[in-house]
Amino acid sequence: MRFHVLTIFPEVFPGPLGIGVVGRAIGAGDVELQVHDLRAHTEGRHRQVDDMQFGGGAGMVFKPEPVIRAVRALRETEPEVRCILLSPQGRRFDQTVARELAAEKSVLLVCGRYQGVDQRARDEIGDELSVGDYVLSGGEVAAMAVIEATARLVPGVLGSPESLGDETFSEGTGGGFEAPLYTRPADFEGQAVPAVLREGNHAAIAAWRRNESTRRTGLHRPDLIRSAPRPGGTT
Repeated sequence: MRFHVLTIFPEVFPGPLGIGVVGRAIGAGDVELQVHDLRAHTEGRHRQVDDMQFGGGAGMVFKPEPVIRAVRALRETEPEVRCILLSPQGRRFDQTVARELAAEKSVLLVCGRYQGVDQRARDEIGDELSVGDYVLSGGEVAAMAVIEATARLVPGVLGSPESLGDETFSEGTGGGFEAPLYTRPADFEGQAVPAVLREGNHAAIAAWRRNESTRRTGLHRPDLIRSAPRPGGTT
């Protein structure tokens, strides 16, 4: 899978994406990361990417020309590329969207800055994603989050792909939280690992984990239980 990032700060990449499983996947070629400098698509010696907004108001706005040129140039070479603007007004990014993107061959993530992006450029891009109901100074951190969450779902990236089945937001947890995790020692400062996990009864362990997943999700995010199907086809 290939990720493209369009930004005025190409030097911040790969950043955290260069380490861990995603970093190894990029190094091995299972995932490709190409970073494009928006200023390369400007004209004039000042390489201007922003301007004041019509109608007045605080903050500068990305001009339409360089963004549209960059998007169209990539679409010419990769017609299948899915272009996405990182924006607080976009569709909420979650594990379902990550799985959706992981099925794509090529994705372009456009990182906005300043007050926003000219609407004509937004229309050209098409899709928009938000990583949460808050405002960042730019889309670079959001792009890294989207790439990190998506890339680990690409076949071959994780050393133990079966681990995807029971982690938080997976089908194995019904879209909720995974059960509590424990390792040695069996007793630490008077807090013991639940006996069921130490007795070797795999059916009992699976049942305990399902129950704990439901309990923990209901305690912290009951909306996930209402909206996601539980294992076995119930809701």
